[in-house]
Amino acid sequence: MSDAEPTTDDALEITVPSDPLAGHAATAYFWGHVAGSGDVTDDSIEVVTNDEASAQVLATIAGGDLEHDTTTRDYAHDTSITRTEDEYTLSIGDGGDGDGSGESDDAGLLGRSGALGLPVDGRGNYRFGAFASYDRELLRGFLEGCGTICFKSSSGTVGISFVHDDRELLELAQDLIAECPVEAPMGDLSETSSGGYWFGVDDDAAPDFGAWLYENCEETGLFAPSRRRKLERSLEQASAYDGDET
Repeated sequence: MSDAEPTTDDALEITVPSDPLAGHAATAYFWGHVAGSGDVTDDSIEVVTNDEASAQVLATIAGGDLEHDTTTRDYAHDTSITRTEDEYTLSIGDGGDGDGSGESDDAGLLGRSGALGLPVDGRGNYRFGAFASYDRELLRGFLEGCGTICFKSSSGTVGISFVHDDRELLELAQDLIAECPVEAPMGDLSETSSGGYWFGVDDDAAPDFGAWLYENCEETGLFAPSRRRKLERSLEQASAYDGDET
């Protein structure tokens, strides 16, 4: 394990506000993950990640119970391709109290009475106004929840894309990226073969956008080490590309 990769003990030292909806880097990262790969109901939150360290961080922020499994699923862009990977599921509420003890909590889900007390409106749309000052952490959580990072051997470039079933959520992500301090043009939303939607940051802008997204993330611990390593490896491959790869 590298020095940059947080251990479980490191994750427990992450600064967490008492209010799960307060404007804070940790809550922005958590809700980005929930929006990207989670589900919010009236009495529970469930969020899924493939990175164990990130799963521990999310549990430190919001409590709940973690379960580990291995899953095989279709690749989002091409359902003829499957991949097998670790899957960590964090469950909050639905009989738990949000602190991992598994006991009931009269205060409700994360101290709120149902999903409407969370940053989700009556139609299930997310409201991220409270996290406007933490757009980097919010986008980082969202990318780790429903994004992909890859090296494109055909062009020697790095690809960063977002895939989700909710078109409006992806449009919100596009708005956040458009407002970030680095120039990051994007493609239009397109349908995937699995029935969802996706868009990608332009290849020329992906290195600067990716570097900004993970800049100084060790200071807070709010990141998935495996995803950052994937970005670093992809950038190294792009830098070494000489046009001869097939």
